[in-house]
Amino acid sequence: MDPITRKLPPPSSLSGSVISFLNGKLNAKEDIEQAPALLSELRTQCHVLDQRLSDLNTQLRNYLIIHASHSDRTGALLRDIDAKLGDLQLASCSSSSDGGSGKVLGEELPALAKEVARVDTVRTYAETVLKLDSLVGDIEDAVSSTVKRTLRREPSTKSSEEMRGVAIRTLKLTEDTLRLVAKTHPQWTRLASAVDHRVDRSLAILRPQAIADHRSLLTSLGWPPPLSTLNSLAPKSKGSTDVQNPLFTMKGDLKQQYCESFLALCSLQELQRQRKSRQLEGENREIALHQPLWAIEELVNPISIASQRHFSKWVDKPEYIFALVYKVTRDYVDSMDELLQPLVDEAMLSGYSCREEWISAMVTSLSTYLAKEIFPIYASQLNEESSSGTHSQARISWLHLVDQMIAFDKRVQSLASHLGILLSLQEDAKLEKLSSFSVFIDRPDWLDLWADIELTDAFDKLKPEIENERSWSTEVRGVAVLSAQEDNKSPAIASAFHQRFLAVIDRCRSLPSIELRSRFLKLAGAPIIHRFLGCLLFRCEEAEGLTALTDNDALMKVAKSVNAARYFESILKEWCEDIFFLELGLDQVTQLDTSTDGMGFGSEESSGNGVLYEEIRKLEEFRTGWVDKLSTVVLRGFDVCCRDYLKNKKQWQEKGEEGWMVSQSFVGALDYLQGKMSVLEEGLNRMDFVGVWRSLAPGLDKLIFNGILMTNAKFSDGGVERLSNDLAVLFGVFGAWCLRPEGFFPKLSEGLKLLKMGKKQLQNCLAGGEIWLKENGIRHLTAAETEKVAKNRI
Repeated sequence: MDPITRKLPPPSSLSGSVISFLNGKLNAKEDIEQAPALLSELRTQCHVLDQRLSDLNTQLRNYLIIHASHSDRTGALLRDIDAKLGDLQLASCSSSSDGGSGKVLGEELPALAKEVARVDTVRTYAETVLKLDSLVGDIEDAVSSTVKRTLRREPSTKSSEEMRGVAIRTLKLTEDTLRLVAKTHPQWTRLASAVDHRVDRSLAILRPQAIADHRSLLTSLGWPPPLSTLNSLAPKSKGSTDVQNPLFTMKGDLKQQYCESFLALCSLQELQRQRKSRQLEGENREIALHQPLWAIEELVNPISIASQRHFSKWVDKPEYIFALVYKVTRDYVDSMDELLQPLVDEAMLSGYSCREEWISAMVTSLSTYLAKEIFPIYASQLNEESSSGTHSQARISWLHLVDQMIAFDKRVQSLASHLGILLSLQEDAKLEKLSSFSVFIDRPDWLDLWADIELTDAFDKLKPEIENERSWSTEVRGVAVLSAQEDNKSPAIASAFHQRFLAVIDRCRSLPSIELRSRFLKLAGAPIIHRFLGCLLFRCEEAEGLTALTDNDALMKVAKSVNAARYFESILKEWCEDIFFLELGLDQVTQLDTSTDGMGFGSEESSGNGVLYEEIRKLEEFRTGWVDKLSTVVLRGFDVCCRDYLKNKKQWQEKGEEGWMVSQSFVGALDYLQGKMSVLEEGLNRMDFVGVWRSLAPGLDKLIFNGILMTNAKFSDGGVERLSNDLAVLFGVFGAWCLRPEGFFPKLSEGLKLLKMGKKQLQNCLAGGEIWLKENGIRHLTAAETEKVAKNRI
């Protein structure tokens, strides 16, 4: 032995990591020659690590020195502070022994400061009370003077307006003072409440008096103007009568008096808005922040009263009602912007547009009349006809009324948008003011009744299409699946249901709130999809019951139904990405969360496709279920055709028939398979046809594998070649739809691979187990299946 060669220590004294390292580096005898190089490399690494450790120790020592220096300085500062606190304590004790000065510093001085603050608060309170009492007194005097002048019927209207102006200005000063009190002394609630009570009594006199004076001025102006004649109210009439606008024709003192009266009403409303905003601080202030403009309401109310004399004659002709309201709205809207809007701005009434207020007030008056007079009559007519068993005329009248409402809302909203009112955000509050459909907000029972009428009308229009067999067989050319631009082979009936459902959605868009749209869509839209799905299911079950889907016509009938479901499903999924349906879906999730007390239920709904999630899910279940049935039917027929082929075990010990590339008994089954798949390829849309053959291939793989390779059949070289030819033809059938069809037949492919192995390779297979299988690409067969296939080879 070489004297410089040292033995390695016993393995028991080495750690696991060292043993693993040595096994990796010194695995064979040839590796011993590389030991010197390995030793040099390890020494170099150890030297680098030692250098790093030395650097870290030096760095740690420097940090400790710096920390000690900071600690010394901090200790010195703390000792200085402690000494000063001791001196202060001694000074306090000595002063307290003197008697007077210590008591003043320790007890009397804080009490004195507290008393001074209390006296100052009392003084401030007294000054505020005196100021508010003086202001409220001035308000009451001004209001009293205004009432007395009105009761005495004095001719000087200007004096009355001046006194009202004084009252309004004093009211504003009072409100500013109360707002300051609420901000600086919120505990003075009783003072604010007492002042509010006295101000409310004054306003209860001032506002009605101001409105009464304003109405008398409107009467002297000739308001309301004469309404158009009956002949000009036809919906198709484009001309208008030459009725002059009294707001444009007033002049002189009358115009000045009207402007002052209008300005007074606006100022009173702004004052009332500020008071409500202060009183409802910290609560929901939407009611206080925006109310209809009083002065505009005074213009609309007399027009509404005058119009109703005509409306009562047009119960059966609602188009005249809507035409009159739209014409008056359009003819007088310019004066709102040119004459009245500057007065609103002068009153500093923020957030108000005279044009918008005029349009919304006219629409609101119309909605009120519809709710009180028109809809009750139409609802009673429906009830009378339902008791007699007929619904036609009342339903037609109802639908005609809805048509007129939709057309009116579109014209009004177009008029509003042309005037600069932005409706792009589709705010529900703004839409409610500009929509005649706001009648359904307080009467959801009428909405349910309308939805039922729309649904019945849709079913009546769909009935001939459903009963027409051509609607189920004729494809809609040029219609593409929305998610993939290809011919979906959908029958015409799917397009008919699509158009009916689209019509319901268009009607639904007219409703002014998300809650109403969601409710209407559930009642009138979802049942159309359910009816469509029911028709598809009936036709498929009928075809299955008559022929068990063995007939090509039955297969085509099911294929058309699957195509129709695919078409409708793709449309609904595309729609659910639209903001309209997203809003409805969010509203539905909110309702579910509310109904479950915030326990988080309904998350499945939100993670799906929103408001139409359930309908989409049912369509998808129907389609996938019948696609699986189609593949099962083809597989069952193939099994029947190749039964003799599977039972003949002797053929695998013989060579193939001379002149035949495939076994004669297998030809019939392949012909059946190719024929049925050709029918389905022609009838089904491409996406679902892919689902059929992808579902069929594993079934065929399992059927043939278990019927041939898992039996006791013995395979000679000729039998292996024969099976290889048969499977090549089978794979060729599926080669028309994919590049590597054998990949969809894993068991057959790997079983054939085992049969083609040599004797020695098969022996290794039997001895190697699962490790050998994975190394040789056998991943879909178990060890038992592999052993059985290997033993069948002779």
